[in-house]
Amino acid sequence: MNWKRYRNELILLAVTLFAVMAFVYKSSMHNTMALNNQKMAQDVAVLQEITSLKKVWGDKRIPQKLDSVRTMVPASKVQWQKQGKKLTAHFSELQPSKVNKIISKFLNTPVQIERLKVEKKGDVYSVEIKCKW
Repeated sequence: MNWKRYRNELILLAVTLFAVMAFVYKSSMHNTMALNNQKMAQDVAVLQEITSLKKVWGDKRIPQKLDSVRTMVPASKVQWQKQGKKLTAHFSELQPSKVNKIISKFLNTPVQIERLKVEKKGDVYSVEIKCKW
């Protein structure tokens, strides 16, 4: 076989092979970059969510928000015990609308509810809640 005779064809084949390999490499790098960008966007979203949750849970006004629950019912119907970042409250002889307001207030406040006990005695309810923040 005479290599000098097919020299131009071999050069063309090598250049074509190099071009195809460069295209495949470029495509794979483009896909890898797109996946990395998508992962970084997800990580940024998670970090923003963590930051906002830390801001909500680290709020210094949580005790004041919980004290507003105490004033929703008369003092004779409330047993309130707050120690540090823990609260134990027992509400007695409440109407259903007050029970709904109290439970909604606790559920919308960033606290960890450890115990929630609601008992019905006739037409009135008693609620015991233990939470921490």
